[in-house]
Amino acid sequence: MKSSILWLHKWLGIITGIVVCILSLTGCIYTFQDEIKLWVYPEKYYIAHADNATAPLPLSTLLSNAQSSLENNQKITRVDLYPAKDRTWIFRAIKTDEEAFGHWNYFRYYKRVFINPYTGEVQQVENTKTEFFQLVLQLHLNLLLGKKYGHALVSWSTALFIIILLSGIILWWPKKWKGKNFRRSFWVDTKVKWKRLNHDLHNVIGFYSLFIALAFAITGLAFAFPGFKKTYIDTFNLFQKEATSTKLPVPTPIPLAYEKFQDNALHYSLKNYPQAEMLSIRLKKETEPEIDIQIRRYEKRSGVFDWLYFDKKRAALKQIKSGENLRLGDKLGTLNYDIHTGSIGGLTTKIITFTISLFCASLPITGYIIWLNKSKKAKKKKRLST
Repeated sequence: MKSSILWLHKWLGIITGIVVCILSLTGCIYTFQDEIKLWVYPEKYYIAHADNATAPLPLSTLLSNAQSSLENNQKITRVDLYPAKDRTWIFRAIKTDEEAFGHWNYFRYYKRVFINPYTGEVQQVENTKTEFFQLVLQLHLNLLLGKKYGHALVSWSTALFIIILLSGIILWWPKKWKGKNFRRSFWVDTKVKWKRLNHDLHNVIGFYSLFIALAFAITGLAFAFPGFKKTYIDTFNLFQKEATSTKLPVPTPIPLAYEKFQDNALHYSLKNYPQAEMLSIRLKKETEPEIDIQIRRYEKRSGVFDWLYFDKKRAALKQIKSGENLRLGDKLGTLNYDIHTGSIGGLTTKIITFTISLFCASLPITGYIIWLNKSKKAKKKKRLST
């Protein structure tokens, strides 16, 4: 039985090892991307001379300024807003080709326009397609091969990685829970020979990484396979009754201080959520009857939010959807990104994520070395027997 599991563990590791190593290293680098970008690109994210008394310009004005800084065929589809007085607002323009091969063909264009919301000045236009952390992200998501080809390779490698982890814990399980073998299962003796050291590193690191690595892989599968995400959301929803309704009994009229309704909706949101660290708007067509604004309580966490739904015709806020009021499965679904990236618990969980990602990257390397050493030993034994 154990020999069959070893065979499965070995060959799945050989097949997926390079991909798992790449995913782990890119995940490791991407963990602190929010913090590093603010430090490396201050000219994009910060306003040099902030005035706390100045109110931001209407969104429509800023959108017009951002749009005019791009080429005619490039359209802004999302805005990320930061209420902090020293931060720029980010206007995204993105278009992809789902069928294309390779990163450079997958993105038709991807631009981010950084604007001072109090003066309307465009501080910088970034070609996000070539930005370092975007390249790291796309390497993590699809190996820079484009979504059609790379996404499938990453998805199935992640699924197989779960089998590798589970088979690994069976192989790790000590025969006797005492003596030298037992100690080697939990601690690395650096005084042993190189081959033994490499083998013990693989076992011990694999054991200590197991549960968090499984969390990475399972949340990764939720991104890779929408059907899988729906299944586990529906399953956990069975443990809780219906969520608390966030539908307003009567649509709440909002003040109309501006000509365009989207400006009024944003003004209302900023005024009523002063503690929010970030707001996000997915821009819709002018003919759409609704405007949706996401309120993020924390800039670096996507799973703690309120969605505000505005009705243009009635000039009113008609519904609020809060992450706190969701059923258990739906709540886990919204926290998927935060769990996967380690941002769920702030700096502490990010450090843990960084460390375990590094450990996961080492597992294919030590595993390949074990395989090569055993292959050499088998060849030598065969040669001596003949």
